[in-house]
Amino acid sequence: MIKSFRFGIILRILMLAATLLLVCYLVLETEYYVSMVILGAIIVGQVIALIRYLERTNVLLTRFLEAIRYSDFTGAFRNHGLGSNFDDLNAAFSDVIEKFKEERSKKEESIRYLETVVQHIGIGLVCFNGKGEVVLLNTAAKRLFKVATLRTLDSLKNISGSLYKTVKKQKGGNRSLIRVTIQNETLQLAMYATEFRMRDEAYKLVSFQNIHTELEEKEMEAWQNLTQVLAHEIMNSITPISSLSGTVKMLLEENMVPREHHVELNQETIEDVTDALTTISNRSQGLMRFVNSYRDFTQIPEPSYELFKVKEALDRTASLMKTEAAKEGIQIKVEVDPESLELTADPHLVEQVLINLVKNAIRVLSDQEDGVILMKGGIEESGKVIIQIQDNGPGVKKAMKEKIFIPFYTVGSNGKSKGSGIGLSLSRQIMRLHGGSLILNSETGKGSTFTLRF
Repeated sequence: MIKSFRFGIILRILMLAATLLLVCYLVLETEYYVSMVILGAIIVGQVIALIRYLERTNVLLTRFLEAIRYSDFTGAFRNHGLGSNFDDLNAAFSDVIEKFKEERSKKEESIRYLETVVQHIGIGLVCFNGKGEVVLLNTAAKRLFKVATLRTLDSLKNISGSLYKTVKKQKGGNRSLIRVTIQNETLQLAMYATEFRMRDEAYKLVSFQNIHTELEEKEMEAWQNLTQVLAHEIMNSITPISSLSGTVKMLLEENMVPREHHVELNQETIEDVTDALTTISNRSQGLMRFVNSYRDFTQIPEPSYELFKVKEALDRTASLMKTEAAKEGIQIKVEVDPESLELTADPHLVEQVLINLVKNAIRVLSDQEDGVILMKGGIEESGKVIIQIQDNGPGVKKAMKEKIFIPFYTVGSNGKSKGSGIGLSLSRQIMRLHGGSLILNSETGKGSTFTLRF
């Protein structure tokens, strides 16, 4: 087509040039004035024809570019008297337009698919721009907030003032929990925000999930577990106290010999009463220690953050526990990669967690030969700092993995009660105060690994 178009232009220019030469010849060599006028008119016609011939391409290009600019792919490029030279050009433009149509159709299908997913997902989604205009409100959010629509972020004030403040202050990548009451219904919302830019405009997407029912179930389960443990510990102390108190009363009633101004007891009764009172005193003190340990568990101080080297903290803990471990024939090792690894946390609380875990490992390995405790520090693939306490002990049964974090749960590897039962619970609580987690990975017969993730 290009070759034909070029040939058409060259042919018209040659004809125009030939006509001009002929006019020049007539003017210089002859006096055929009528012929000159006729040839002049022919020249004007040729120039006009050449211009129109060139403009046909410009018209097609303009139509094509405007169709792309305004995404108007309904028109067709056909040859309307433009000559066979433009057939290929029209066909090329039509092919491009069809490709654009297909791509737009795919894009629209993808958008419809995403809209369907967003509207049917069970988590409430609200997206708003920098001006506070709500650009997305899915069906789950409408049901959650009991509204038909939200035009601006300020409309949340009518639903809940605390919800509005929390959403407005929520930073991208942050998670938070908030309790709100909407139309006499209490909701415990888990919120997560994401910030992004699109077409040079900032947007914030906030997800809402009502976890009120799940929290109530977990709370009830936690209270039941705690109540069982408390009842067990208290009954262990109260039962002998009650029994011995009755025994003392019975001994005194049966063996007291009244005199004028006093009563007499035989030596055997005095010894029995003394033993009973001693046992009562010991059990009472044990119960007081139990209550004090519970108070310590519920009164953990807020972390005082500072930057410190992980290796130094692990070395201090290893040095502190080395003597106790050596008595049981247990070796403590420290590995940190890189050795310059630093952590921003409360070093005293972190060391308390490490001591609790190492003590726990020593108890587990006390009846085992060649016991080894490995304290490791490093960085995960996600970039988070982790500290691991590994032992080569018998491991923890699957059914006990979560129970050992229940306060005062004190079942050891050999089935006997050991320790106060608050070490692991206290350690997990401290890690949560740091915004981190304490996780146990263990298999029976393959040892255990406690991971502190910050």
